[in-house]
Amino acid sequence: MMERSSRSQRPQRGGSRMQQRGNQRGNQRGGPQRGPQIRKKRSCRFCDHKDVYIDYKNEKKLQRFVSEQGRIIPKRITGTCSRHQRMLVQAIKRARHLALLPFVSEAVK
Repeated sequence: MMERSSRSQRPQRGGSRMQQRGNQRGNQRGGPQRGPQIRKKRSCRFCDHKDVYIDYKNEKKLQRFVSEQGRIIPKRITGTCSRHQRMLVQAIKRARHLALLPFVSEAVK
């Protein structure tokens, strides 16, 4: 009779650590597998109100699109269209130049 090697007699523990981690998670990204998520398309506020021009003198409206640190919030977060985002950025920069809006907040200084 032939003797079996010691490897075949050992019980297998499930493979390498990488395989065990992958099996515990369910998929590569860390969660259970689901179907494609449907996101609601954000509509542009300016297109909804049919604004033709974004006024740099209206500082209350512009303040919504500036973060607490003084950065301009990107369009992927605010949901504005690219046309109005360009107009918005230009209006914010003009308002900053005329000291209607701060370049940075007091906390950052």
